[in-house]
Amino acid sequence: MTQLKHKCEKIKLLILDVDGILTDGTFTLTEDGQEYKTFHAHDGLGVRLIQKQGVHVAVITGRKSKAVDIRMSALGVTDIYQGQSDKTEAYEELKRKYKIKDEECAYMGDDLPDWPVMSQVGFKITVPNATDFIKDQADWITTKPGGYGAVREACELITSNLQ
Repeated sequence: MTQLKHKCEKIKLLILDVDGILTDGTFTLTEDGQEYKTFHAHDGLGVRLIQKQGVHVAVITGRKSKAVDIRMSALGVTDIYQGQSDKTEAYEELKRKYKIKDEECAYMGDDLPDWPVMSQVGFKITVPNATDFIKDQADWITTKPGGYGAVREACELITSNLQ
């Protein structure tokens, strides 16, 4: 646990993927093309709690969804990068914006598109329903699955170990 505490105490930025992390990875499409996503209230409170501790929160996702804008805006998350086929560009922009290093960043992802950023950050977090490759590479796996309070769990771990 000492190594985990050491990773957490440096964190100044938590980056979240959406599908599979903030949601359970499913989305509903209506016949007219409307997309529905479901977010967990516990995750929202976790985001607010970690922000109160001075940790910035950002979202980098490959898909575009109005629901993500609405939910993240309601939580005070202003760094929202959607439609990112290459997530590293957004990551580099965030590091410049906040003047932070890789070891001060945590990334929470669940699938291969997340790996290019996850491979660079100081703290790699995933969920039990992630792909095997990501689970094998992660520093920590939450007990709760994506979309069901996993983000809250990660936020609590980080905030309980901040310097």
